[in-house]
Amino acid sequence: MESTKNKMQTILDRSECLYHFSDIQNAIEKMGVEITEKLKDANPLVLCVMIGALIPAGHLLTRLQFPLEVDYIHATRYRGATRGGDLHWLVEPRQSLKDRTILVIDDIMDGGLTLGAIIDYCQLGNAKKVYTAVMVNKIRQREPGVNFEPDFVGLHTEDRYVYGFGLDYEEHMRNLPGIYALKE
Repeated sequence: MESTKNKMQTILDRSECLYHFSDIQNAIEKMGVEITEKLKDANPLVLCVMIGALIPAGHLLTRLQFPLEVDYIHATRYRGATRGGDLHWLVEPRQSLKDRTILVIDDIMDGGLTLGAIIDYCQLGNAKKVYTAVMVNKIRQREPGVNFEPDFVGLHTEDRYVYGFGLDYEEHMRNLPGIYALKE
C-alpha cells in the first residue's frame, strides 16, 4: 500500500497539470450546450464507457436538461496497462439499442479502436443513430481502419499519456480533479 502511494506521488510530482478543474468544468458546460442543441428532441440512450468515463459522464449528465436514459458499457483494451491490447467486453448495456439514438460518453479518443468497436456494437444492435462524446481528444494519427472523429469534444491534448478526471495511470489517479501528463 505504502509503495503504491509513494509510486503514484512520484508520478504526480514528475507531471504537469494540462487542465485544471475549472478548465474541465468550462469544457463540460460547452459540451452540454452542444449536446443539448443536437439531441434535446431525441430521447437518447446515453452509454457511459466504464470505468474511465464515469467521472466525465457524471458531470456531463447534469448539464443535459432533456429526457434521456442512462446505461453503461464496459469494454477495455488497457486492463491496467499504459498501452492498449485486444478489446475485452466486460459488460454490455441492459437497454435495447434497437431504433434508439445513442450517445456514447468516453474518457478519451486516442487511437479510436475501443470507441470504434463500441460504435460498431451499437450499429449491430440496430441503433438509429450513434453519437460520441469524449472528455479528451488526443491529437494524433488514428489507428488503421479508424475513420471517424468524436461528435462532441471537451478538451484536446498532444499525443502524451494523460491521466486524471477519469483517466487512469495504472488504474490509479482517476479521481484527480485535473488532467495531467508526465513532463517531457
